[in-house]
Amino acid sequence: MKKSLILCLAFSMLAMALYAQTDKEKAASTVNKNTIESHIKFLSDDLLEGREAGTKGNKIAASYLANQLRKFGAKPISGTGTYYQNFDLLQSSAPNFVELNLNEVAYPLLASFKLPEMEQSGEAVFLGYGTEDDFKVESVSGKMVVVLAGIEAGQDPGQMFRSSRKKVELAKSMGAKGLLELVQFDEAMWSRIKHYVDQGTEVKNVNETSEIPHIWVNTKTTHPGFTKSMQLSYSLKSDGKTKTTLHTQNVVGTIEGTDPILKKEYVIYSAHYDHVGIGQPNAEGDSIYNGARDNNIGVTAVLSMLENLAKYPTKRSALFILFTAEEKGLLGSQYYADHPLIPLEQVSYCFNTDGGGYNDTSLATIVGLERTSAEELIIEGAGAFGLKAIGDPAPEQGLFDRSDNVNFAKKGIPAPTYSTGFDSFDDEIMKYYHQANDEADSLDYDYLLQFYQGYVYSGRLIANSSKKLFWKEGDKYEAAGKALYGMK
Repeated sequence: MKKSLILCLAFSMLAMALYAQTDKEKAASTVNKNTIESHIKFLSDDLLEGREAGTKGNKIAASYLANQLRKFGAKPISGTGTYYQNFDLLQSSAPNFVELNLNEVAYPLLASFKLPEMEQSGEAVFLGYGTEDDFKVESVSGKMVVVLAGIEAGQDPGQMFRSSRKKVELAKSMGAKGLLELVQFDEAMWSRIKHYVDQGTEVKNVNETSEIPHIWVNTKTTHPGFTKSMQLSYSLKSDGKTKTTLHTQNVVGTIEGTDPILKKEYVIYSAHYDHVGIGQPNAEGDSIYNGARDNNIGVTAVLSMLENLAKYPTKRSALFILFTAEEKGLLGSQYYADHPLIPLEQVSYCFNTDGGGYNDTSLATIVGLERTSAEELIIEGAGAFGLKAIGDPAPEQGLFDRSDNVNFAKKGIPAPTYSTGFDSFDDEIMKYYHQANDEADSLDYDYLLQFYQGYVYSGRLIANSSKKLFWKEGDKYEAAGKALYGMK
């Protein structure tokens, strides 16, 4: 009897000690440098061949992540019996040939986003940069539309890509036969861009609507003497892109919250685990793009949160999602957001993490920091471990809309992206971004220890908050959030 009483007292004291720990202490207690390094080094190993979606290496990474969920007691989504959300991608590869003539002048340097097998000719019209106003002044029905890429001179490829979608939508809605965008790049840059453009991917059986041809044409000059609204003739011939089905998967698990009411709500902790696979060899002959920064750093943040919540669950439940196919156009997060395994209205927050690198180890950079009411909690979480939290330092890059968080933001869920510290897109970032030398051994693990402790603490503050966290007033996604949550 006496022994039993002593054991009961001991367990009671242990329980009281655990309860008395602050969220900061709990965050610090489970994050350690050896575990961080082991996750990143395994996921960055050449064995995984860059983890491109639909490959064996991607599947190995998914298996590793599913086993981490299992190890720490996370449960598969009720009724699924698996940590995998499987779906198929449809990947297109470059045509064997494309022949384009404008006013009987051949343009051989081409890359295609959308291009079926075709042979056609007819009228074309040049519309400058192809703004909405440009489209209003000229009838394009039944014509090929020719425009300059981007919205003004001097833009980089990323800015040009982002403006393309709107132009395609305008051309299609107004009955155009297709869209040709004129770009100007040197041979080295064009080779990199052409590979990306020609390897289009989409979720299979989702985009069933007919598409118009969409081609980038490298003129190597500002543009070949065209003036706005100039009428042209064109001919276009191609055997079209070939299509291949790829099988891939998101990895998903949950840990139940402790509060009888708040546990019905979920906080998403997410990151993409795919990268770009095998590509152009670097000077050392390495052709495997291991993506230690992009995005094994992010994946390890989610695994750090998993280990912490397995020991110290929060009031709200946790939904861990590791996305595939981010590098192919945010397709894994798009698929989950369109096919949620937990009703989206039960998700109170999405705490995504992603990044291409860092150039300031005194910072944590949170894209979208100032856009939700969790701002002060995230600042507190990072600051407690010596890091200053800053918002988006490069709004011209459109980073908020280029990471997986945006697919949840579109549904109305508050969703910033927590990244390693950068204050600009400088050479230190570009030295590793989508490069073969983005290796695990090049990382600063003392800095990452601070970074993960700050991420875990911030996540705990969000999940334990008694307040309803939401978009700041006037945010572009506020209306979607009100509709999702039934708010007035």
